Order: sequence, then structure tokens, then C-alpha cells
Amino acid sequence: MGGIDDIIDQSANSRTLAPAAVGSQVALMTLISGITIIVFNILRPRNKAPTQIVYEPKVKYHEGDKEPPRISDSIFGWISPLLHTKEPVLVDKIGLDAAIFLRFLRMMRWLFTGIALLTCTALIPINVTNSIKNVTSDKRDGLSILTIRDVKGDILFAHVAATYLICIMVMGFVWVNWRAVVRLRAEWFRSPEYVKSFYARTLMITSVPKSLQSDEGLRAIFESTQAPYPTTSVHIGRQVGRLPDLIEYHNEAVRELEKVLVKYLKGGRIGKARPTVRVGGFMCLGGEKEDAIDLYTAKVQRAEAAVEEYRNQIDTRRPESYGFASMAAVPYAHTVANLLRHKRVKGAHINLAPNPKDIIWKNLNATPGELASKKTTGWIFLILVCFFNTIPLFIISILANLSTLTAFVPFLSTWQSSSRGTFTFISGVLPPAVSALFGFFLPIIMRWLSKYQGALTHSRLDRAVIARYFAFLVISQLIIFTLIGVIFNSVKEIVEQIGEKKSFQDIINNLHTLPGTINRTYIDQSSYWLTYFPLRGFLVFFDLAQIVNLLFIMFKKHFLGRTPREIRDWTQPPEFQYAIYFSNILFMGIVGLVFAPLAPLVPVAAAIVMWICSWVYKYQLMFVFITRIETGGRLWNVIINRLFTGLILMQLLMVLTIGLQKGWTSYYWVSTIPPVLIVLAFKVYCTRVFNPRFNFYIPTQEELRVAQMHATHSDSHGKGLSKRFGHPALHQELFTPMVHANMTHLLPEVYRGKIGNTRTKLDEYGGTKVDAAVVAGIKIAAIEQRDLEYDPALYRRDRGELDWDARSVNSSNMLAHAKSEYGGGRASPAPSAMANYDKYLAQGTHAEIEMNRFDTDQLPLLTAQQRQPWASASNVSLGYSPYPTPEHEVPPMPYMPQTQDYRQASLHRPYPTDGSVYPPSPPQPQQPRGEVNMAGRGARGNVY
Repeated sequence: MGGIDDIIDQSANSRTLAPAAVGSQVALMTLISGITIIVFNILRPRNKAPTQIVYEPKVKYHEGDKEPPRISDSIFGWISPLLHTKEPVLVDKIGLDAAIFLRFLRMMRWLFTGIALLTCTALIPINVTNSIKNVTSDKRDGLSILTIRDVKGDILFAHVAATYLICIMVMGFVWVNWRAVVRLRAEWFRSPEYVKSFYARTLMITSVPKSLQSDEGLRAIFESTQAPYPTTSVHIGRQVGRLPDLIEYHNEAVRELEKVLVKYLKGGRIGKARPTVRVGGFMCLGGEKEDAIDLYTAKVQRAEAAVEEYRNQIDTRRPESYGFASMAAVPYAHTVANLLRHKRVKGAHINLAPNPKDIIWKNLNATPGELASKKTTGWIFLILVCFFNTIPLFIISILANLSTLTAFVPFLSTWQSSSRGTFTFISGVLPPAVSALFGFFLPIIMRWLSKYQGALTHSRLDRAVIARYFAFLVISQLIIFTLIGVIFNSVKEIVEQIGEKKSFQDIINNLHTLPGTINRTYIDQSSYWLTYFPLRGFLVFFDLAQIVNLLFIMFKKHFLGRTPREIRDWTQPPEFQYAIYFSNILFMGIVGLVFAPLAPLVPVAAAIVMWICSWVYKYQLMFVFITRIETGGRLWNVIINRLFTGLILMQLLMVLTIGLQKGWTSYYWVSTIPPVLIVLAFKVYCTRVFNPRFNFYIPTQEELRVAQMHATHSDSHGKGLSKRFGHPALHQELFTPMVHANMTHLLPEVYRGKIGNTRTKLDEYGGTKVDAAVVAGIKIAAIEQRDLEYDPALYRRDRGELDWDARSVNSSNMLAHAKSEYGGGRASPAPSAMANYDKYLAQGTHAEIEMNRFDTDQLPLLTAQQRQPWASASNVSLGYSPYPTPEHEVPPMPYMPQTQDYRQASLHRPYPTDGSVYPPSPPQPQQPRGEVNMAGRGARGNVY
């Protein structure tokens, strides 16, 4: 095997190779990052397609008056807007999600700057001094001397003290930014854009029992809560069956047809051979070739006919297990949702409704059995992905220890001897490159699995991806990767002992050195992370330059051809993948935290990359990327919880380090435990203090008094709620095949039979009519060159919230400055206590939603026993919860004498529990004079 002397020589070589490998990686990544920046600065000022669409699409495509600041055409003209655009402007221009993402980056860059200063100034001198004192020069290298590896004695408590200070720094930064985020969320809840949004005053009801799956059933659910505010409309979801799948199948067939037509007619000339496609077979093997144009045309014909037939026959009266209810004002919806959080009302869950564009309707329509099956299957797939990921991890671990393997692999030994430079270069560059390659596909897999498992919204999907992808990165690339290294080095030591021809008993007796091996291994692996961070920095610059995207677009334009639909989709700004970017930044932060007290150069590298990210992503979000659906920074608490996890991991690794260095029986390691408890207590504090105000709009008395009211007749009679939250498949327009205008004259040579001409309306172009050819009953629209790009006006229409509330907003002058009819200007949370609310009711009262008879009942909706703000006769407990309820959230209502005439908003009375199924539109029976009919809908007198 070469003898123990060879192994010792190779071990010495590895100590000199580690600093050289890190240096080569840093030099290489710095060089190509510089080249990338130069390329970006050369290409960006050329404000012509495709560079303008790639580097500054939001200059042309933006919402309303949210145009980004102008950039000069100079090479470094893009830097000035980044320096001078502050957070208030960012919130207005790019949205709160993007602004909070940038705030998180600013927090991380300053946090790691502080940690790097602390560890470098306090710990590196200690590490260097003790390494020189305790280790001979032939057993240390330029990197190990800077780590805690060779530090012995009581001086280790300096590193323990550093962990205390790091925990204090992290908690301080989090506390300051948590307060700022809560303030930003409060301003967002009160912004005109949010207040005017229909979904902001809507509640979503899920898991509705079968007996209550009707509009009347939803009303009964709300009546049982005795909530202080009435609903203005309710809508139970309706089954749509296979209709969404048919529409998706049709639209995909249209896309494929457009691609083959554009490819065949590229340049306004007929191609040499008609395009074909293989049908059947597996992985391009077997099956039969068919004419692609005829195949996709037939698919479009069949799918269009099937959709129309299905829409004509669909039973829209079959209910689903979900529904929606609108409230008269945004504060009312948040108050009710806050009341009913984490509670089941007649078996149903009531939460704030998401933006309809955010809903994953396929999962919302899934049955509980389907969701349970998908969740089980999804977890099985997730476990398999984690298991098979150990293969690339093992490869990365081997690549990270190439210098160690030279004693056992002759090829590597020969390579190292003949070309030491290339061996060092590959040892530093290849491991992080392989890690990045395999890591590229993981977020895509995680997102698909999370969606498959039943996430109801895209924003919920982002939160699930962050949680799972982050856990996956920490467990696999940090913990398992370290364990593989420990096992690898432990086996190496045993091999060395076998090479010395020691007996089995001697090997067993030497196992006491294993703790020292473990300690050295995970500390020495800091060298790998010093090669990882330069690669991440380069990838950030590479993302800024978008060279691959630019080359791909040019290649497809000149060699493959692009359909009008692809050009239209390509010209609009791309969506920013918050889940992936947050996860990657969090993982870098966790690595920096974990190794901060052990290897101070790691947080230095993390700080440098965080500074790069904060400026590059600020440019990207200001000029390139858009937010898919604005959630008001909903991801903040998710990422902060993961940051706390990293802080605890750092402390647990310090517990292990002190235990291995000082011995477990000495109990010195106990001194490292308190920060863990402090972090956990701080996490509980943040949850109790910040989460309620982060999750809900908690209005003041004045805000309740002047809340903008919305009329019932628009929500109910005008079917505003059912239109806004009805399944998109019920009204979604089918794609119309489109080709370039210079290709339509060739269609008679493509299709057999008679071809007609007409004009058709394209929903993609705002209903504009264009010339079209009629082929076998299918209209193929001709798109002129000037109309290929997305119209900015249409983009603003599609991106902006439709003004669904325009017809339901009452005059603010009538309600905003009204005085209480109870005197003293008292602000009541109940709309009934607001002056002129009877005028509001007169504009749109309806028997299905609100009272139509009050004076004959002579009964207050809140009796003397119900004067407490949240008093309820409901079967749902509205008692104490971890969320504090401010006294001003809903002020007490005054006691009303039964002889007093007044007009009060309806507080729905519950329906009887007779187990009946509520029909969609029940008749209104005439009640006897003696019975109490509080809601005017035929509710029986046996109120429960």
C-alpha cells in the first residue's frame, strides 16, 4: 500500500493544498465575477431588444405610476438609483414583499459584518497564538491556524463568550427589524390599494361539512359564531369536474400547434418537410410518427368541442367543501378572522381569504381523501429524494478530500506529482461546482412536491418550499456532509493503523482518539465552505448579467422561431422566486453562523456575499423582476424562525466542541447551554408580541368609525363575490391559435380543404379584433409585427387588481364623518352604531343577508348579558388565546332598552341543528306574528 510514510507525506501535502485550493477558488471566482460585471455594464446601456427586455423590462412594463427611476446610459449609471432609492419609495414602487426581502438582506449584511469584526478581532489572535504554541509548524497550515482546532485550555471560554455575544447581536437585529416589519405591515393594511381590494374584506371557509355546503349553510356557520359584524354576501364553491383539465389540455394543444406552424412557416416560407411527432413509445423509442400539424389541429378541435359541451352540461349547483363570505369593511373581516383563528366553527375553518390569483384551485377542489393520499405519496417521494441525494453528497465529500485519497488511489498520486497546480485547482473548484449543479434542481422538486401535496395558495407554497428546502439544505449539505467527512477520516485513521501493522486490540484501544478526529474534521471542513461562498458570489453576479437567458433568446429567435404567444410572454417581466432566493440566503447565513466561533473567516466570506446580494437583488427587484402575488411580506416570520434555528445549531456545535475538547465529564460544556434557552425564550416573545399585529389588521376606534363601507346589493345582487371568487374555469377564455401575419397566406398550402377569412376577438389582446383564417372550424389569428410585444396598457390591466369594489363603495362623506347616534362621538365597532347606517342599509338591504324587519321584534341583538365585547352564545369558544386582544379592538356596546327604537346591523341567529341540507335558494316562509324572526329569512324560534 505504499507504507505509512507515504500516508504521512500525503497528509502533510493536504495541509499545504487546502490553503492553495481555497486561494485558487477565490481567485477564479473573483476573476470571472469581474468579467461578468464588465459584460453586464457593456450590454445593459444598449436599450434595444433584447437587452432592454432582459435588463430593464419594468421601465416599460409597470403597474400604474410605479415606474422605476430612470437609469442613465453610462456604464455605471445603474448604481446611482440603488444608492438613492430608500425603503419608503421601494415599498411604493416594488411592493412590500420585495421591500421586506431587501430589508432582510440589509439585516444579514450588517449582522455578518458585525459578527466578522467580532470574531476576527477577538478570536483570530487567540487561535493563532495557541496554534503556534500547541502545534509544530509541520502539522499546521495557513487556514487551520486561524481556527479553533488547536486551541487548548481555559482560553476556549473566550469562544464561548463570543457565542453569547453573537446570540445577543442576532436577537438585537431581529428585534429592531421585527418592529419595523410590523410597522410596514400595519401601513400596508391601511394603504388605499389594500383597502380597496375585494379579497381584503373577504373570508374563506374550508372543510365545510356536507350538511352545510350551501349558501344558507355558510350563513348558518357565521350565525353560530355571534360575530359582531354581518356578512354582505356568501358564496359556496361549486364543482367544476374535469373542466379545468380540459381547458389546460386545449391551451397546451394550441401552444404546440403554434410552435409547429411557426417552425414550418419560418421566414414566411414553407419548410422542406412537414413536422412530425412520435406518438406512443417510451423515451423516443418505439411508437409511430404522425404529422404534427394534423395531430395538434385535431387535438384543438376535440378539446374545444369538449370544453363547450362540458360547460353546457356542468351542474353548477353541486357544492364543494369551501366557500367565501364578504364583509362590509376590511377591519370587520380582520376582526372576525382574528376572533376565529385556530377554531372550528361547526367543523369548518374560517380564515382571511387570499387573493383569487393566489389560489391553487385544483388543490382547493380536492377531496380530503385525495389530499391525504397525495400527502402520503409526497412524503414518500421527499424521503426518496433525500436518500438519493446522499450520492452527490458522497461525491462532493470525496472531491473535497482529494488530497487525502492520493495515498490510496495511484492515479491521483500520479496526477498530484506531475501537475500540482491543476490538482490544487480542481480540489478547490470542483466540490462547490458539483454541489451547485445538484442544488439547482432541488428547489424545483421541492416546489412540485409541495404543490402535489395540496398547498391551497402559491404564497402558502412558497412558505412550504422555504421550510422544506431549508431543512433539506441544513440536514444534507451541513449535517450529513459533515458526518460523511467524519466517517471518511475515521476510516482513514484505522487504515493508517492497519498500515502500521497494529493488532486489532491496539486499534480498539486507540478509539479514544475518535473524539479528537471528529472535532478536527468538522473544523477542517470550514475550508470547503471558504470555496463555497466565492461560488455563490459569482452566481449572484451571473444572475445579474443573465447571459444564459440572453443567449437562449437569441438562439431561439434565429434558429427555432418564436410564436407570437412566446414573444408576448417573453416581453413581460419575470417573476421573482422568493422561496428559492430566501432559502439560499438563509442557508448561507446558517453556515456563517455555525462556523463563526470555530472558523472566523467563514462569516467574513458570508458578509461579503451578503453585501453583493443586497445590491444585486435590489437592482433586480427594481428593474427586472416582479412579485407574482403581493402578500405584504408574509414570508418574514418564516425566515426569522429559520434564522433562530441556525442560531441554535451554532450553539449546539459549540456544546459539542467544548465537550470534545474539555471532556464530557468535566461539565464545562454546560456553560454553552444558556444561550439555547435564551434564544427559545426570545422566539416565544416574538411570537406573542409581534405575530398578532403581523397577521391581522387591528384597527383603532377611529379607524373603525371611518371605515370605508361597501354596499350589500353589489356583493349579493351584483354577484361581486361569486364573480371574484368563482372558479376561473367557469369563465376562462380559451386560447386562440396565433401565427405571424406574414404566414397566414401560406395556410392554404398547409391545410387541405376550404379556408375562410374572418375577424376574431382575442382576449389576450384586450378583446381587440384581428384578421383570422378559419381552418376546419378553428380560427387562426394573424398577428402583425407591431402587435407582437405585450401592450403596456394591457399589462397594467392584467397585473392590477380589478376594481370590483367600485360599485359597492358608498359615499365616504356619508359614513366617514358621521357622528354616533349615542352621543359623544363614540366609535362603535358595529356598523349599526354608526350614524346614517340605516341609509347604507336602505341602499342595498336584502333578505338573504341582512335584516329587513327590526321595529316589530323590539329585541336588541346584544342583551344585557351580552354587553361584553366578545360575549357569545355560540358553540365556539371565543375565550383566551395566546394572541392578545387590545381593548380598543372592539369597544363595548351599550345596553339597549327593549322599548327603544333603533336600527342595528344584523347579527345572524343560528339555524336549528336538524341535520337538514340547505338548498341553494330556500323559500322564504311567512312566519307567524308570535315567532321571533331575527334575520328575516325564516329562522325558527328555537335559537341555540
